[in-house]
Amino acid sequence: MELENDRWFRAVLILALGAIIVGGIADLIMDQPESWISFHVIFETLMIAGALLMTTTLWLGWRRSSRSVSELQRSLEAREEERDAWRESARRSLEGLGQAIDGQFEAWGLTPAEREVALLLLKGHSHKAIARHTDRSAQTVRQHATAVYRKGDLSGRAELSAFFLEDLMLPANHREAV
Repeated sequence: MELENDRWFRAVLILALGAIIVGGIADLIMDQPESWISFHVIFETLMIAGALLMTTTLWLGWRRSSRSVSELQRSLEAREEERDAWRESARRSLEGLGQAIDGQFEAWGLTPAEREVALLLLKGHSHKAIARHTDRSAQTVRQHATAVYRKGDLSGRAELSAFFLEDLMLPANHREAV
């Protein structure tokens, strides 16, 4: 909608300035002044020159704006491609991590309910939140959590998280700060 308004505004402005230029030139020609150094001729000439100057200035501004918009669109497209590539890379990495976690849960012999509770514990949810999320009682969630810790030979939630995240490496420049 805004682009249509902009085009309409440009067309009206060009027509108005064109009418001033053409009208001024036509008036000078029809007047056939005896002297070119009169108030009327100088006024009409200044009006025509002003309209030409405004037309040129507006055209250059529109051209510069159009180039700027094109550059911004190219930059936006490049950022979108970069974002999409990062998302795909992150998706593949998380998918690999998810498969590794699931493989370990399988190695521990967790039931589907225990797997669900263990994953939600890894995500940082409390027993009450897991109970609400899974439509189980908090006591049942605690029992599943205890079974996960026992089957994984872990002492609790912190050790469960450490089991999967301890070897997770940050980029080299961030590792030194840790």
